[in-house]
This record gives sequence, C-alpha cells and structure tokens, in this order.
Amino acid sequence: MKFKNTHKDHQVTDESIYQSRRKLIKAGLLGAAGLAASPAFSLTLPTTTDKNERFVIDEITREKDATTYNNFYEFGLSKSDPAENAHTLKTEPWTLEIGGLCEVQGKLDLQNLVNGINVEERIYRMRCVEAWSMIIPWMGFKLADLIKMCKPLSSAKYVYFETLYDPKQMPGQNGRSIPWPYREGLRMDEAMNELTLMAVGMYGKELPNQNGAPLRLVVPWKYGFKGIKSIVKMKFLDQQPVNSWQAIAPQEYGFYANVNPEVDHPRWSQATERRITGGFSLFNSRIDTQMFNGYGDYVADLYNGMDLTRYY
Repeated sequence: MKFKNTHKDHQVTDESIYQSRRKLIKAGLLGAAGLAASPAFSLTLPTTTDKNERFVIDEITREKDATTYNNFYEFGLSKSDPAENAHTLKTEPWTLEIGGLCEVQGKLDLQNLVNGINVEERIYRMRCVEAWSMIIPWMGFKLADLIKMCKPLSSAKYVYFETLYDPKQMPGQNGRSIPWPYREGLRMDEAMNELTLMAVGMYGKELPNQNGAPLRLVVPWKYGFKGIKSIVKMKFLDQQPVNSWQAIAPQEYGFYANVNPEVDHPRWSQATERRITGGFSLFNSRIDTQMFNGYGDYVADLYNGMDLTRYY
C-alpha cells in the first residue's frame, strides 16, 4: 500500500467531499446485497484530515521509537522482531469481513471504507501492560461510524475482532505462544465511545506493518494488548467473547483491560510507567499511572457500579 503523506495541521475534511463519500457507501458499498470487495487497491489517505486536539497535549514519541519497539507476536516475541520481520505481510488487497448480529454483512474493501468515512488525526497516550507508554499521532476513523453502517441488531452486546491468520506471511504463527488467530472484543458501549478508533495510519503516513497495517484497533484507556492489529474480521455477538490473552492466562489478563494503577499485574506493579518520548531507555524517568490512562472524563461512566478490581 502507498499512503500519501498528508499530515496537515488544523484541516477539516470539506463537507461536500465527506457527504459524497457517505453517498458512495450508502449507494453501493453497503447495499442490501452486502459489502462488495474490489479485487485490488492502493490505499491512500484523504487529502485533508481533521486534527483532533481535544484528548491529549504532551510530547509525542519519536516515530523511530514507536515503529521499532512493538508487541506483535505474529512476527516474533522480542520488541524488535516486528520491525525486522513484518516485511513479509502483504497488505493489499485487504478486506474486512463483517458478520454476526447485524443487518449488513459481507466483505468490505478497505479503500472504499477509507474513501467513505471521516478520517482524522488523534494524538493518544498508549499504555502497555509492561509499564511503558508512548504518545502517538494516529490517523483513523471512529469505530462507532463503522458500527452504525453495519446496523447491529438490538441483541448485539459485543464486538469481536480477529487478526489475519497466515503463517506464511506471519511466521510467528508457526509457534504456539498464542492460540492463533489473535482475538479481541469490546462491549458495545465501549466500541461506540468517541475515543475508540480504527487506525489506518500514524505520523501522517500509512501504518507500518509492524504497527498493525493496514487496519488496527486503538482504545487509549485500555492496555495495549486490546489494540488488535491487521484486522480481517469483525462480528457482532450477544455473548462476551474470550480474547487471546484471557485464553492464555486468565489469572493475569481480563476482558476489560482498563488501565488501573490500583490493580497490579501478578508479576509487576502497574502504579507507574516509563514514558518513551525522546528515545527509549531503561533510565527514562517513571511517572505515576493515571486511572483509565487519563481518559476518565470520557469513559468512567461506562463502568459505574462495577468492581474494577474484579473486572480487570
């Protein structure tokens, strides 16, 4: 895929362009017959994007660090493995299969989706369960917008995601570290929250393979393992799905994965984090971890009445 570098400040998609894309989606892409997949594409970003500065103002992590220090076990267990090995992933053509409890089902061509939905830039804090964090400028669209297009049934309570399974492209899948393919899920109200993003780019460019190209989930108030990468399936369910890390170690990883400094991982504390901004070093100063990664004003109401030490 070839992204045009369209990293522009303070630009908003022209309303006429946006509406024409919406018409394209409604008229053809999401017709009664289902979602049409074109045979191939070269994914490009829209010429203008809305830079949304509501959520965080901090020092952005260097692109080099954000693209070379990753968890993506499909390409190896070391943090440096994805950047070294992910060149084997072929990201075009790419389709997203929609199914489950929704009216609109089928295979969705990613380029058609990008053309027909509002893409914006958002700078989010990202927190890993291993107690390191980054601040990344993502480019993507609200998951809520895609969900509305799919017209989920009233019985749909959860959204389930699945990563591509292809051991030839993803050599890490030849091992047994995870029951492949990688799986994740969100409660419907979490998926519809305004913060929840489907990312197609970062730093004004297309997503690098090692960061989850060409389509990944970004949920900034949760730990990083919720950010499933290289997504090929999305389903609407009435029962809570089991995500990959729950299946591997349910005593360590729960379904919700909300950043909570008061709940330690069994093998390390979550009370502080090491921010990666001007370069990664074990000597980087540690800072206090914020509840919900600092996004409590946007998401705390989702969990009213829940025991967040039990539903971790």
